[in-house]
Formats: sequence, C-alpha cells, structure tokens
Amino acid sequence: MFKRSKPRTYGQLASELVYPRGGFRRSTAYLWHRIRRLPDQPHRIARGLAAGVFLSFTPLHGFHFIVAALVSLAIRGNVLAAFVGTFAGNPLTTPFIALAAVGLGRTLLGLPGDMSPQVIFREFAHATAETWHNIMSVVGPGPTSWSGLSEFWHEIFLPYAAGGAVLGGIAAVVTFYLTVPIVRRYHRRKSMAMAARINRVHGALDKARKND
Repeated sequence: MFKRSKPRTYGQLASELVYPRGGFRRSTAYLWHRIRRLPDQPHRIARGLAAGVFLSFTPLHGFHFIVAALVSLAIRGNVLAAFVGTFAGNPLTTPFIALAAVGLGRTLLGLPGDMSPQVIFREFAHATAETWHNIMSVVGPGPTSWSGLSEFWHEIFLPYAAGGAVLGGIAAVVTFYLTVPIVRRYHRRKSMAMAARINRVHGALDKARKND
C-alpha cells in the first residue's frame, strides 16, 4: 500500500546518497524537525546530537554511526539523535571538514606542509586497500606490508584525529547549547497545545451535560 508506484533505480538511490532529492536544505530541515519530535528529555537529545556531530569530525569514516551510538549510550544521550548528528559530515561538508581537521592537526603536531582533500581521501582509499590486502594475506600466499599504513597513520590519520577532536569538540558544545532550549521550547509548546485541546474537550462535555 505504501510502496512507490515506480520504484527508484539503483542509480537514483546512489545519487541521492550524494545529493538528497530535495536538496540539503530540505533534508536538514526535515532532520531537525525529527530531532525536536523525539520523545526524550531535551538534555538527552542534545547529548546524543552533540555526540553525532563530534564523531562526524573524526577520521573514522564508515564507522561514524556505530561509534556515535556507543558514545551516546556512554554519556546517556539519545541514540537516534546521535545518528542524526552524524549527518553533519555529509558529502558536501566532509571535504571541508577533512581539510580543516588535517591542516589544524598537522599544525598542532608540528608537521610541515598542507594536503588537499583529494590527497587525503586518496590516501584513505590506499590505506583501506592495503589493510584489506594484509588481512587476505593471512589466509593467502600474498606478502604483507605495513609501511604504507605507518606513513598514513603519522601523516594523515593522527593529524585528522587531533584536529578533528578540537573542531568537533567546539561544534559539539555549540550543538548541545543550541539544542537544549530549542527542544525544550518545542516540548513546552506541545504541552500547552495538548492542555488547550483537553480544556476544549472538557468544555464541550460540560456544555453537553448542561444541555441534558
């Protein structure tokens, strides 16, 4: 009953992962609307959302959802809010996050030189391929080599983690203190609307009794 009359193709699904059908502005507005409507305390929602935003600044690509959920549970936040918070790192923002985090991290660690987003993500791809090759070498005839991973660890991953921790921490704090009053205000308005609705129902019942 609720299925699409014309199912989306795999190409459409893939393209919408990169750029949402309604655009990032519409998708962000929808996610924020869902955040406000979560049935939980404002502080728990804010903690979960902040955890997700913080993790989106880390180099744990592919594991943001899982780690954000674990962090949210550890700090008693809302896991669904943490899931939504990870969307701060989307295909549009991730190159800027990576560039800023690696640049700041290399400065903090005293490493010379700058790196472009293309170089950063190319090295991530190479590191993933080398890791997978070494895992397969355990059960196969191929040799293992960790030299490339060692360079990737010191030149990109550690700077990304250091810079991302600073930038993500700032973003998480801002997110928390913005979310609490907004969610609290939404819940207050919802409670007032519910009370007004109950009063109207009671008034209608009292009027009906008087007429009887």
